[in-house]
Amino acid sequence: MASITVDDDVIRIELTRFEKIMGILGDQEIPLSAVTAVSVEHDSRGALRGMRLPGTAVPGRTWLGTWRGRGHKTMVRIRKGEPAVSIAADGQSFTHYLVSVESPEAVVAQIAEGSGQVLDR
Repeated sequence: MASITVDDDVIRIELTRFEKIMGILGDQEIPLSAVTAVSVEHDSRGALRGMRLPGTAVPGRTWLGTWRGRGHKTMVRIRKGEPAVSIAADGQSFTHYLVSVESPEAVVAQIAEGSGQVLDR
């Protein structure tokens, strides 16, 4: 399973070797200063927009790769029924990141605290 950590002023998204191969993705580093929004998506599948290009999807189970649409490019690593961390960022290789992790609320709180974002509760 992917993991998200916040160290110093950087968010690190780390994928397993399998996730990297199947999603044609690599680990990501996002400066906290680039974050424009962060939240928990309880319906992670419903948050997907655009077309998968490239990547892998097992319908009804897992989605992994890059989703592209007008004006956005999203890094996706989600699983059915699992909430995901949603991060929007400026000036990065992806405009949006959607990643299922353990304890997404704690991760979002940590990112929000470090980036100065205000969370809707």
